[in-house]
Amino acid sequence: MKSWCYRYGCFLFGVILNSFGIALITKASLGTSPISSLPYVLSFEFPITLGGFTFIMNTLFVLGQILLLRRNFQWIQLLQMGVNVVFSSCIDVSMNLISWFQPAVWWEQLLALLLGCTILALGISIEVAPNVLVVPGEGIVKAISTVIHKRFGSVKIAFDVTLVGIATALSFLFFSQLKGLGVGTIISALIVGKIVNLFNRHLPLISRISGLCRQEA
Repeated sequence: MKSWCYRYGCFLFGVILNSFGIALITKASLGTSPISSLPYVLSFEFPITLGGFTFIMNTLFVLGQILLLRRNFQWIQLLQMGVNVVFSSCIDVSMNLISWFQPAVWWEQLLALLLGCTILALGISIEVAPNVLVVPGEGIVKAISTVIHKRFGSVKIAFDVTLVGIATALSFLFFSQLKGLGVGTIISALIVGKIVNLFNRHLPLISRISGLCRQEA
């Protein structure tokens, strides 16, 4: 029981950090992260929050995993729905907590974007270290890569590009211009993975979590 609590506690802490990182990237007003691009654009057009649309999208991702993997789907991964509730709720909570933050000049926006990317990357590193669950956005990519026999990284890039492409199309459809997307979307797509790799290689906290979880497993 102690092992279970420790591993899932670390995982949930990473998920909460992820939500705050996404909120800070979004508040930088340079464009949200690729995974949040579609919910963010939709939140401008419909009376549902970013967290609300994130919950809907992630629910569809879990259903997609079940349909793609069928008998190979591990039913413990249904716990992703619980993670989805926490993650989506924390995005809205984080957006409300920093609602006062309105960077007005480019260097403030860039600083907020980079800080948000760093927090998001730290959350991802902590979330992955216990090796318990995957979040829905990663789960659907993993399912697709398994079914089509392509590398996870390649599918992840194509998946993120597809989400941004759909978000861009809807933005022009709804508003006749880009809204909620921008250079920050591109920057976050390019640097978050690299920062994750840096944390995994050089941050003692990550290796300590991984080591303790392996001992407890």
